[in-house]
Amino acid sequence: MNNVNELSPELKELLTIQHTIKEYEKDAYLFQEGDTINGIYLVQSGKVQIGKVTPDGRELTLRICGPNQLVGEITLFSPLSKYMLDAKALETVICIRITVEAIEEALLTKPQIAITLLKWMGLNHQKTQTRFRDLLLHGKRGALYSTLIRMSNSYGVKKPEGILIDHLFTNQELANFCGMAREVVNRLLGEMKKDGHISMVEGKILIHNLAHLKSEIKCEDCPIAFCRID
Repeated sequence: MNNVNELSPELKELLTIQHTIKEYEKDAYLFQEGDTINGIYLVQSGKVQIGKVTPDGRELTLRICGPNQLVGEITLFSPLSKYMLDAKALETVICIRITVEAIEEALLTKPQIAITLLKWMGLNHQKTQTRFRDLLLHGKRGALYSTLIRMSNSYGVKKPEGILIDHLFTNQELANFCGMAREVVNRLLGEMKKDGHISMVEGKILIHNLAHLKSEIKCEDCPIAFCRID
């Protein structure tokens, strides 16, 4: 379990609110789209996939959250709010759950907590908004390029030959991030290898020309905090 001393001062402040420790097995849902919003979760260990299922049944992955990250959606003083996304455990997850009621009660005596929540809500909104922008505006190839750029910001390691995405992703997982079929991702990756833009190193993607990917989608050089998948 992650050490509480590793938390930022803002997240430590949240722990002054009444909370419970929850454990979720792999593939269990912390919450699903349509559920009534019941609180937020601070991940202590494990990874949580944030996404949704499209109307045609495809799985769209937006982010993967790990230790010391907040997960959830929250609308305070509005009891009818529903989650708009799913949160699924990719492995055994241990997290701290803070209910909406506990947060609302704490805000009456600890207004500084509102600043922490507003910062987190704003960052989450920007991440989701820019993800949907890239998926909608740049077509299938642009969606893949955007996803690879975000992965390089989250897991990238500089190498003499380029930037290695130091995390193993299957082509199906890439497809889920892009909201497209695996066969399309297979074809696009094949073209990128042929053109020399990427290569594979022990199953991991090595990007040789990140500038080309950014140019193709007319990258706006958003702050790195927004342009990530974690």
